[in-house]
Amino acid sequence: MFKRILVATDGTALSKKAVDSAISLAVQNDADLVAMTVVPRYPKSYFEGSMTFSAEDVGRIEKQWAEKAQAMLDKVRDRARERGVRIKTAQASSDLVAESIIAAAKKHRSDLIVMASHGRKGIKRLLLGSETQHVLAHSTLVLSKQALARVVENLGGE
Repeated sequence: MFKRILVATDGTALSKKAVDSAISLAVQNDADLVAMTVVPRYPKSYFEGSMTFSAEDVGRIEKQWAEKAQAMLDKVRDRARERGVRIKTAQASSDLVAESIIAAAKKHRSDLIVMASHGRKGIKRLLLGSETQHVLAHSTLVLSKQALARVVENLGGE
């Protein structure tokens, strides 16, 4: 059914469940897996919430964030390989998370995007947004009911 699955992860417990679901779907479909994360850029101005640091310090901070993200992706890679899944890892450095996920799915020619949703509602969703909703609204990938049922089942839903 799926040949290449992209799973977006931020390392949270909820996104680890999405990773587990993506690995299971890859096993079930003999699909390749692309595990990706989006590393934010350091805010460049006071109005973006930053403290004043030199360009060298900002570079060092962003490098640390990228290394931490790669270590997380390496763990995902190891878990997938233990299950016999062919996997690549990818990082994007951007403040536009949903757009980066969609771009990665296109770049890697993915058939399916798997990601967690924090389930924010009301004012929290308005203020904090929903990257998952943004991906759903702007991606051209189609998720069949059968695949959705598998994802929900693998995430422990009904």
